[in-house]
Amino acid sequence: MTTTTSSSPPRLSILSESLSSSISSPKRRLVLVVPCAVLALCIHPTTSHNLLNRISWAFCVYLEAVSVLPQLRVMQNTKIVEPFTAHYVFALGVARFLSCAHWVLQVLDSRGRLLVALGYGLWPSMVLISEIVQTFILADFCYYYIKSVFGGQLVLRLPSGVV
Repeated sequence: MTTTTSSSPPRLSILSESLSSSISSPKRRLVLVVPCAVLALCIHPTTSHNLLNRISWAFCVYLEAVSVLPQLRVMQNTKIVEPFTAHYVFALGVARFLSCAHWVLQVLDSRGRLLVALGYGLWPSMVLISEIVQTFILADFCYYYIKSVFGGQLVLRLPSGVV
């Protein structure tokens, strides 16, 4: 007679522990949200739109730049990334790189007039810096993804300290 236990598979429990330890705490989420909100209050567009709209726009730009960090932290804690997740994050990294390249090329092509259209002060530079930050956050993951794909591995294994 065999008995079955109701414990979850080891892999699922590792993921569950990783999720609960890395992102479930409200304090951990605030570590990303509060600095973005403070930065948005200090540096936002100087266009003719309503102040709340300008601050909200800035908050979205800054939060988008760091929004992938919790996902990367979970992947770092588990050290093994499922193929679909790896493909998605890699595609996100490529999209962010192309978006960043688009903005840089637009600024160069317009000889800086695009920056004036976004407003004056620090805001135009912060938009570009946010794009660059998000690109570099994902660049490290993309490096390990490409290395894994060319190495013939179906499952991506991340070394410690990637994020």
